[in-house]
Amino acid sequence: MARADIDKTIIIKTAAEMANEVGLEKVTLKLLANQLNIKPPSLYNHIKGLDDLRKEVMIFGWKQLEERVIEAAICVTGYDALEAMGRTFYKYATENPGIFNAMLWYNKFQSDEMQDATKGFFSVIYKIFSTLNISQKNCDHLIRTYRAFLEGYVLLVNNKAFGHPLSIEDSFEISLQVLKAGTKTLERKEEDN
Repeated sequence: MARADIDKTIIIKTAAEMANEVGLEKVTLKLLANQLNIKPPSLYNHIKGLDDLRKEVMIFGWKQLEERVIEAAICVTGYDALEAMGRTFYKYATENPGIFNAMLWYNKFQSDEMQDATKGFFSVIYKIFSTLNISQKNCDHLIRTYRAFLEGYVLLVNNKAFGHPLSIEDSFEISLQVLKAGTKTLERKEEDN
């Protein structure tokens, strides 16, 4: 018997939880339907297929991350906000490896919906950088740098690619401090303003 309480939100949340447990690539429509106690064709009332489901999980992740970064950046500005954003990104992505993997798909889907999903997150990041005394051009470069560091570092952590017994979290904190110190070198001098 089909469940009447199934909607798109429940499907996406369940798929996201499954992605975190077994990996995004192992989530199939059949497994998802089994988890929801419905027949696989019933999923098509809410999603178009597996790629659409992955896109929805990706959007779900970006929206969750945006909410968490906003919470972390409340009452802090400048470099404190930048550090809070970095730590929040790291925590979310390592605690949600399946969702994070889906979030890396975002360049594959060029749509208004996708742009809206990441626009909020990157708008928060731009606001954080705008509190620093750094040119817009350099802020754009720095956003790319921080994104590359955070996504790359998390991928290594999530794939257990660090073999050295040193604390991964300590290495992350040191890396964040190195990035912060490098960012400070790009501050404009009074005569540059």
